[in-house]
Amino acid sequence: MYAIIFTGGKQYRVEVGEEVSVEKLDAKVGDSVKVQCLAVFDGKGAVTGKDAQAKTVTAKVIEHGLGQKLDIFKYKPKKNERKRMGHRQPYTKIKITSI
Repeated sequence: MYAIIFTGGKQYRVEVGEEVSVEKLDAKVGDSVKVQCLAVFDGKGAVTGKDAQAKTVTAKVIEHGLGQKLDIFKYKPKKNERKRMGHRQPYTKIKITSI
């Protein structure tokens, strides 16, 4: 059995017991959160639409962190303009407890 969840503008395929890194959530480590469900698939068939939104997917927050660093380098040729920046996207690691 697996489900398609929607959080942080992205969709993820998850199963019970799986750990997923999603966009940062406003929850403390150890809290349980409910995640929006788009579809649920079991051995018999699929549940989608409003029936799937009625189902709940719960997850436990494991940790918060920062992703890999991205280097951004902007420049304008022949103008001696150079700008170097970096970015690390925050994330939350969750563990799916039930569907």
